[in-house]
Amino acid sequence: MNVFDFVIPDAVIDVAVLVLILLGAILCLSASVGLLRFRAVPSRLHAATKPQVLGLIFICLAIALSQRSVTGVLLGLALVAPVVLMQFATAPLSAHIVGRQAYRNGTSEERTLVVDELADSTQTPPGAG
Repeated sequence: MNVFDFVIPDAVIDVAVLVLILLGAILCLSASVGLLRFRAVPSRLHAATKPQVLGLIFICLAIALSQRSVTGVLLGLALVAPVVLMQFATAPLSAHIVGRQAYRNGTSEERTLVVDELADSTQTPPGAG
């Protein structure tokens, strides 16, 4: 018997998939509630990136795990891996750009900043667009 022919019991898969989807949905819901409830830009950016990415990872794991064999799970992981990697690459980058622009526009509350590293660079550098 090959290890790739091993079949995971359906009840175990169903419970694991349901738990992962529930955790992912709760994290995505908390991210959307944070976007609506938080007032400061850094708090909104934190709520938009951290729980949302983790929720997406849990949902993608549930998708991969919903396949019924070890081969199917490995194939599912290979299919959702680019989605997770793109999320890892784009979420921090977009949060950084939004936060920096909010600082430049003056919409972020400067009194709440602990360290202000951008105080000397309020103007757009030449060639930045």
